[in-house]
Amino acid sequence: MGRILAIDYGKKRVGIATTDNCRIIATALTTVCSHEVLDFIVGYTAGEKVDLIVVGYPKTMQNEDSESMKYIKPFVVGLKRKFPNIPVEMYDERFTSVMAHKAMIEGGFKKKIREDKSKIDAMSAAIILNSFLDSRIYKEKYI
Repeated sequence: MGRILAIDYGKKRVGIATTDNCRIIATALTTVCSHEVLDFIVGYTAGEKVDLIVVGYPKTMQNEDSESMKYIKPFVVGLKRKFPNIPVEMYDERFTSVMAHKAMIEGGFKKKIREDKSKIDAMSAAIILNSFLDSRIYKEKYI
């Protein structure tokens, strides 16, 4: 069984998270510059089997696409073109940055670390992935 990779795509930085091989635990992996993310995934998939890529889908409170979708849509097109054998799913990412910051506070991270936006981006990707995993468990159990 391969891993699931999650991406919190931003104009400048991209947070990346992954599951363990059993797809139970979501872990923040790293943050890379937006223009380097495809190369990073190429390298990652060379060493690890990835069965699915989940990309954060930013929506407004009115359930409409947010402004940042104009950057994410071309990225997803490029991602699908570069990795045609790995399915790509979009998953709602509302509030993940806020949740990541809160989790860092509750986890006892020092202020200097909490101010590092790259740490927040990677943790946001982990939150997206964890929410995605939870939703799949719910669907499998109850739907």
